[in-house]
Amino acid sequence: MSLAPDPGTEPAVETALDAYSRIVTAVAADLTPHVAAVQVTGADGRGGAGSAVVVTGDGLLLTNAHVVSRASRGVAVFSDGSEATVDVVGADPLSDLAVLRARTATPLPAALGDAGSLRVGQLVVAVGNPLGLTGSVTAGVVSGLGRSLPTRDGRTARVVEDVIQTDAALNPGNSGGALADSSSRVVGINTAVAGWGLGLAVPINDTTRRIIGSLVADGRVRRAYLGLVSTPAPLPAPLAERTGRRRGLRIVDVVPGAPADRAGLKPGDLVLEAGRRPVADAQSLQRLLFAEAIGEPLPMTVFRRGAMVDVITLPTELTGR
Repeated sequence: MSLAPDPGTEPAVETALDAYSRIVTAVAADLTPHVAAVQVTGADGRGGAGSAVVVTGDGLLLTNAHVVSRASRGVAVFSDGSEATVDVVGADPLSDLAVLRARTATPLPAALGDAGSLRVGQLVVAVGNPLGLTGSVTAGVVSGLGRSLPTRDGRTARVVEDVIQTDAALNPGNSGGALADSSSRVVGINTAVAGWGLGLAVPINDTTRRIIGSLVADGRVRRAYLGLVSTPAPLPAPLAERTGRRRGLRIVDVVPGAPADRAGLKPGDLVLEAGRRPVADAQSLQRLLFAEAIGEPLPMTVFRRGAMVDVITLPTELTGR
């Protein structure tokens, strides 16, 4: 019996690997010029560092809120060696997004995509500029969508909603960099805020575009806050047949003392409706939690232990205190 490689299969393997390599190489070449290393310093002298992505032709950059923290300005260094002083326009801890504005010219903006088109298993590429090392690139696949993760700033607990989970490793300093699809469109802003060693990214979608617009216009986003951690989940077959829906939001955790906790929501509850509207993912809940929802009763219907339960939540305003 011959132990030689089968000549009929080896070229196909090489072709697949070469195609993968070409895609990652092309995305890295496309995006690296648009991603900066950012260093910021606050009034108290404390600094932060990460990456940022140029997103408009007039010098706006996106990064993470936890990268800028309470800083007001910093310096962005691009892969071609050019530098620009940047001012912090605004930051939104709930989405972990922040907007910077460069005082001088920047490279052209990256193309923005839509995370709503992502599918589990899809190839994605993470591009950052940690510590100004002329770009850092990792590749992987989307391993989860619609995640919600708790964060904390001092005594204030927050939840970053609707994050993308990938197996593209994030190197130190990659927070604030770009997560891109195979066409070099930025579908997320990488974040290591959870600190779990996961590849996580804040999605670019209709909700985050609204957040970015508010940051540019007002320097802040007034957000209603519930304090629950959730993940999309299928409805049990009898419930799906009864309601005509396929998915809801499974509550994984509830922040102690938060509005969701005070309303009686519990881990394991399957959220079906919020504000009398169907809820199938974190974004559909996020859309209801802007300024107009603060202090207003928000009815929610959950499926708990085989029964439908109605609760009334009273969202509070998210603050940095």
